[in-house]
Parts: sequence; C-alpha cells; structure tokens
Amino acid sequence: MDSNQQSPKMRWKRENFIKKVEHEVEEDAELVAEKTGMEPWMVLSLFAVLLLVIIGLLGFCIWRFFAKKRGKKDTTKKNIDEQGLVEGEEEIDINEDDQVKPPEKEYLGKLQYELKYDFNTQTLSVTVCQAMELPAMDMGGVSDPYVKIFLMPETKGMKKFETKVHRKTLNPFFNETFQFKNLPYADTFDKTLMFTIFDYDRFSKHDRIGEIKIPLSMVDLAQTINEWKDVEGNKDDEQYLGDICFSLRYVPTSGKLTIGILECKKLKKMDIT
Repeated sequence: MDSNQQSPKMRWKRENFIKKVEHEVEEDAELVAEKTGMEPWMVLSLFAVLLLVIIGLLGFCIWRFFAKKRGKKDTTKKNIDEQGLVEGEEEIDINEDDQVKPPEKEYLGKLQYELKYDFNTQTLSVTVCQAMELPAMDMGGVSDPYVKIFLMPETKGMKKFETKVHRKTLNPFFNETFQFKNLPYADTFDKTLMFTIFDYDRFSKHDRIGEIKIPLSMVDLAQTINEWKDVEGNKDDEQYLGDICFSLRYVPTSGKLTIGILECKKLKKMDIT
C-alpha cells in the first residue's frame, strides 16, 4: 500500500520538475528572443545544437582518453613481442653460426714440381720432383701413385704425359721431366698446367687421388719455378664436360615417354691417346 501511494506522488513530482524546466527554458528563450530579435523556436534550436555539440565534445574526449590508454598498452605489448622476436632471431643466428660450418678441407698430401721455359725454342719443361703424405688408397695402407701432366684447354697436337708408377708408397720420388714443345709464350697466358695424381690398379679403374692446377698466366716463366703445392680434391661437378642434344616425346593416350639421344659435342677427353 505504501509503495502504491508513493508512486503517484513521485510521478507527480517528476512531472512538475519537467514542466518547471520547460517553463524556465521557454522564459529564457523568450528573453533571448526579445534581446536578439529572433523567433523563440530559433533560440530553442540553437540551444539544442549547442547541447548536442557539448555532448559530442564530451564523448570525443572520453573516447580519446580510453583510446590513448589502450594504445599505450598495445605499444607496450608490441615492444615486448618485437623484443622477443629479436632475441629469438639472435639466438637462431648464433645457433646457425654454430651448426653451419664450412666443410673442412681434406688434406691429400703435396707435390713438388719445377717449371722452366725456353724462349728460344718455345719449350716448357715440367719436372715432377716428388710427392709426400699421399693418402692410402689400397687395403694395405699404401698406394701405387703416378702423375699425369697436360695443359688445359686442350689443343690438337699437344701431348699428354705421365710418370712411372711407384709401387706401395705414399712418398714417391719421381724426378721425371717432360717438355711441351712449340708453345709460344703468348699462348701460355690462357693455359693451365694440370698435375693429376692417380693410384694405379691393375684389374680396375685407376683411383684419382687429387690434382693441382697452375694457371701459367700467374707464373713468371722468365725464371725457374720450383715449389711445393697441396694436392686438392677433384671437383668434377664444377668442370665443363660437354654438351648433349636430346629430344623428348610424350604420348598421353598411351602414357609413353620416348627419349632420343641426337648428338654430343665437346665431350671431355678421358684417354691419353
């Protein structure tokens, strides 16, 4: 009962308050209208616009406050994430540096040679002196080494040479001299002297131990050259071995692929003759 009696009374007070506010607003509007010469409705419209502008500014300020606060949190989180990524990348780089290491160069021994060039006869004399610490290629812990000597790129009529085979030794003493005749000094600039060391096998293909390349353009042939060089592994993958021309034909209905070998050019010579 008390609640039912109070509710009409509260409603009546609210309505009176609203009417009082409206009345005061109308009086203020009429007062402003009298002073400015404007219509009352125009004054009310201006009040409404000003009220909306004030509400909008308040709302914008509140939004900017919370947006700035949220932006700081996002920036802090982003910085933490970026720092974590940078630290992770640094750790990865360190680990990669530790793990990815260049392959160690295999030691295959060394070879001593001597070069002499005779400008009068246009002859290059090459002496294979000796080799030391060659790797063992046979079961008994020894090798049967010999050396092939030739010039690259190959030209017609230019000879290839090879030393005698030295049985069961890793430190052969060759002391053999070979001559490349009719070799003009101007032609030596694009030539590379090759020493290729093999292990002789009587009943199978000879094993290649290693090689030494001497670009003659890097050598002063006006004087006698006598030096040691480390034997390097053979890099067949980096060598130019020639060209091959082939054709491919595929028949979808039968699922048949036909490969035709047409011709080969500039193949690498594998025999001495």
